[in-house]
Amino acid sequence: MIQYIDINKRYGDKVLFKDYNLEIKSGEKILLSASSGSGKTTLIRFLLGFDKPDSGDIVVDDMKLNHHNLKGIREKIAYVSQDTDLPSLTTEALLEKIFSYKVNHHIKDYREKFLALSKTFQLDDQVLSTQIQEFSGGERQRIGLIIALLLNRPYLLLDEITSGLDHDLKALIMKHIIDLDATVIIVSHDALWKSESSLREVNL
Repeated sequence: MIQYIDINKRYGDKVLFKDYNLEIKSGEKILLSASSGSGKTTLIRFLLGFDKPDSGDIVVDDMKLNHHNLKGIREKIAYVSQDTDLPSLTTEALLEKIFSYKVNHHIKDYREKFLALSKTFQLDDQVLSTQIQEFSGGERQRIGLIIALLLNRPYLLLDEITSGLDHDLKALIMKHIIDLDATVIIVSHDALWKSESSLREVNL
C-alpha cells in the first residue's frame, strides 16, 4: 500500500499540493489524469525520493519514507520516465549492466524473457545488437517498459510511456499492464487509458 498523507508543496508563489491525501491499495491500478503542471509527475518524484514535500508523509508498506529507508523502498519500485533516458549502449549491454546489480541478481534468463516481450511489443529482431540512441522515442519507451517488467517489482510507475505509440500498440501494452500482478501508477493524458474501466482515475 502507498499513502500520501497531508502533503503540502509550494514552488515559489504556486501551491501545488495543500493537505493532499491519496491511498493506493496493493494490486490497484491508478491513473493520474490532470492538466500539465498539476503535480502528477511530482507525486512520482516524491515516492522515488527525487523531490520532497514541504510537509506531510509518504508511507510505503507501513514504512514512512525517509533517508534511512529510501534505498529499500526504491528497490520495491520499477520506474519508466516520460523521456525514457537510457545510456548510449547496445540494448544487450544495457541489460547486462542492469542485471549485474546485486539487487537484480535473482532474476534469471532475462535475455530470453526480454526477447519474448520485445516480440510481443513489436520491436525489431535486431533489438539486442542495436545502439539505444538509434531507436525512435516509441521504441525506447517499449525497451524501458520491458526492462521495468523484467525487474518484477511490486510497484510499477509509468509516466506517459505510450505517448509515442500508435493506437494498436497502446492498446496491446495497456492490456498487458492491466493484467499484471502489481500495483501500478500511470501518468497519462491519453484518452485510451481513460477509457479503461479497471483503472481508478485520480484527478489532482
